[in-house]
Amino acid sequence: MVQGITARALAGLTAAGLALSIAAPASAEQEQPEVGNTRVSSELDDPDKSIAFYVGKNLTEAGHTLLGGFGHEPSSHWLEIVPAQDHPEGATVEVGATEDADMPGELTEIPQVDHTYRYITSNYSEFAGFPAPLMNGGLNEHNVAGRDVWSNSREELWDMTPEGQTGPQYSDLSRFAMERAASAREAVEVIGTLIDERGYTTYGRNSHMFADEEEGWVFVQFAGGEGLWAAERLGPEDVRVSYPGYIHEFPVEAVEEDHPDFMGSENLVEFAEEQGWYDPHEDEDFNLQDVYGQPFPADEFAVNETADPDDPAPYRNPISLEEELLEFDGVTLEDMQRLNRDPRWSDDRAGYGQVAELRDDLEDPDLATLWVAPTAAATAPYIPVAIGTEELPVEYTQHRYLTSGAAATFLDPEFAEQEATEYATQTYKRLMYAVCSRPEDHLVDVTAAFEGFDAESLQDWESVIEEASGADDPSEVLTDYSYHRALQGLALGNRLLDQALFASREDGGLHEPEVEVEEGTTASARSQPMELRGEEAARDRFHCDVGGGWPDGNSLERAGEYGDPENIPDYSETRVSGYGTVAEDGDADAAPEAASGTEANHVGLAWGAGGLALGALAGATIVALILRRRKAQ
Repeated sequence: MVQGITARALAGLTAAGLALSIAAPASAEQEQPEVGNTRVSSELDDPDKSIAFYVGKNLTEAGHTLLGGFGHEPSSHWLEIVPAQDHPEGATVEVGATEDADMPGELTEIPQVDHTYRYITSNYSEFAGFPAPLMNGGLNEHNVAGRDVWSNSREELWDMTPEGQTGPQYSDLSRFAMERAASAREAVEVIGTLIDERGYTTYGRNSHMFADEEEGWVFVQFAGGEGLWAAERLGPEDVRVSYPGYIHEFPVEAVEEDHPDFMGSENLVEFAEEQGWYDPHEDEDFNLQDVYGQPFPADEFAVNETADPDDPAPYRNPISLEEELLEFDGVTLEDMQRLNRDPRWSDDRAGYGQVAELRDDLEDPDLATLWVAPTAAATAPYIPVAIGTEELPVEYTQHRYLTSGAAATFLDPEFAEQEATEYATQTYKRLMYAVCSRPEDHLVDVTAAFEGFDAESLQDWESVIEEASGADDPSEVLTDYSYHRALQGLALGNRLLDQALFASREDGGLHEPEVEVEEGTTASARSQPMELRGEEAARDRFHCDVGGGWPDGNSLERAGEYGDPENIPDYSETRVSGYGTVAEDGDADAAPEAASGTEANHVGLAWGAGGLALGALAGATIVALILRRRKAQ
């Protein structure tokens, strides 16, 4: 039986049944294993990274599987559409981590497959010791979606992890799943086999969530250097929240024979017995969270309960969030977008937002769509990107803002024009800082604007899909809309940023940092270091939560009422550098294109003639002044 909460099972759950068995098994008091890694458990941070939501197709309004979520990284993020590729015989790919990782590793080369699939993802640049570009999932040409979420292994496994570990790490596995899997089940088989054959490089905790039109799978890989992993199927009647990722009861026979709902490494049960963490004669269940994991960071809470402002890990209990999901009366695509935008967890750490509606009614696989917010969706729009989309604006590609190592290096001239463009991630980050510094003043209007924009996009996209289905070149139709819609979203972000900053300046001026300035220091408060100081909890970081989500409630409390395009402010005169103003009527052809050909020549001649005239005037003036001066002498 699948252990995630289902609609049928909810009625039979009791508080005791829902609760995690957070006490360590009696046998866990045995002598600690010899430390294998220089970064032992006492030195590792307990992360609270990333979130994922799965809703089976029978619990959605449209009858399509939904998967959404995002990663938490203090890093630059950018969109990429990776084409399908054929690789020559003998091609390899680098995997693993370096000695700079919290749990040091070694980079190695493993064979690449002959052919890799097309996919859409959000790349990022920073995780100590893990080479960029990194990723947490996305959507591939077979309509397989993936997410990646933290899942703490028990501390003894941290200590067992060997220094110089080798094999694929979390991002490698996410990428291989997108490149090689034609179904969610196959994604599990691909990365499970890779761990079995190539090993696994851990940072102490991780899980994945995969989904396709029919089902989902949760995959948890454990620290310790033993290649331990387990996977659980999620069906059409299931919901699952990974916050963190987890698996509870696991049938021990699943490691020895084919099982429809579970898979695992061959040593999964045997190793637990050897360590004294599981006794088949005394323990009623083989509960992986009890045996190999750690307690959830937060206690259970009631549906719609607001977290204590002093809670260091608010809402980080997936069981309680699954109960909330089951309260929806048929989850919609808009609901899933809103869950990823919810200020309870969409904050300064959120690198992006991704939502996949895995439709089984598309005539062409190129029409499969990933809805992507370039950074935290709390203050960014969703842009529809189909597998068949060929190109997005350069503004949504890699830039140096928040990119690892940028502050200590010079720019490669090959990237100069790319870097010269406006960076969408930075624009929406600036908007977050402006809006969420005074969320009571700005958040409602900004949310209404983006939800209205998304409502427009959702309506447009159905027409785009219909047009592309009958087009000779579907990619041209898809690319035209997504490219221009991305620019329109950027123009809207700039407009909202202008409004928020102007209003704050009018209302008492912009806040001056209240930070300690050392005696004898002449630099002002605004010139002091800007990074958070000390071991901050989740609520010490910058966020937009006004108490349980938005001022008018959380995603569940707001369900049923969605975006209204009437709430989008006029951004028709707002500029995006290099494009001028961008039309806002939804017609992709209405967006102005950069001057080219004869038009560009005329513009260049006009500037050149103007420059010559101005230069001649300046030169004549200088000559006259010199002659006058000579006469005066």
